[in-house]
Amino acid sequence: MKSILFSSYTIKNVELKNRIVMGPMCMYSSHNEDGMVEDWHMTHYVSRAVGGVGLVMIEATAVTAQGRISPQDLGIWNDTQIEGLHKLVQQLHNNGAKTAIQLAHAGRKANVDGTIIAPSAIGFSDAYKTPSAMTIEDIKETVEAFKVAAERSKQAGFDIIELHGAHGYLINQFLSPLSNNRDDQYGGSAENRYRFLREIIEAVNEVWDGPLFVRVSATDHHPDGLTVEDYVTFCTWMKEQGVDLIDVSSGALVPAKIDVYPGYQITLAEKIRNESQIATGAVGLITTGIQAEEIVHNNRADLVFVARELLRDPYWPRTAAKELGVKIAPPIQYERGWV
Repeated sequence: MKSILFSSYTIKNVELKNRIVMGPMCMYSSHNEDGMVEDWHMTHYVSRAVGGVGLVMIEATAVTAQGRISPQDLGIWNDTQIEGLHKLVQQLHNNGAKTAIQLAHAGRKANVDGTIIAPSAIGFSDAYKTPSAMTIEDIKETVEAFKVAAERSKQAGFDIIELHGAHGYLINQFLSPLSNNRDDQYGGSAENRYRFLREIIEAVNEVWDGPLFVRVSATDHHPDGLTVEDYVTFCTWMKEQGVDLIDVSSGALVPAKIDVYPGYQITLAEKIRNESQIATGAVGLITTGIQAEEIVHNNRADLVFVARELLRDPYWPRTAAKELGVKIAPPIQYERGWV
């Protein structure tokens, strides 16, 4: 049987050597609180490229200093941050991986000094600050921040951009009625709650012509929140706007108990793929080659986003290939031990 997991995949103008994506995971390692790439980031990401990952996606990278998840987040809110990102991209390319960056704004989940902003003045929990409801000017400035971040991503040489619309961060907050009780053009109906993301996609498309992904939380895991059926609609709209792939996660908008088990989010990716007719990435406790192969072989998703398993095993593609009986080319330097 030919492995689909280890077959190439072309999306727009970018060809990935396999269907394995290193999912974005915050490292909280910009120790000077300046959002700059440090040695840790180089070691961490490049080792996964050496290990055979087809697409390495950089962690949530803040489009404004105010929008950081933590003060130690990577940033792309000023031009001085481009050089470090460019060097990282070069090293990833030199070691055989394509590159993506996840552009993010934490909204009410920002853990930084000063005022934080969100669609509405509703805190995530008692452990978080209550945000200020965004003015129309705040919204315009944030949309522009995503646009400028996309321009900087292009200058840094990234192959793919992903917008972080999941896990209870700002875009997700606008989409869900649990966190958005606005009564203007950005609240109320599904069309209005989608407007903020629509404007970000439009703005990014003005400066970016490469593949564009969006990560979503396809259910709020709350009886009054959004479901995958709502996201089928949103993802259809994203496809109409030129989004190329939906990275399908779930939860984290509000505190909720989630039943977690191997592949627990795959059915969400499958439903969006089939009903919105858009490419998807599956993520969530995907740990074995057999499991990953089943997902792509049965057209349940187009790409497999592996996260924590790649923290445990930087050479997980080799592990998966051995499990599937597939031979993959090692780095030349490792040929003598790649059996």
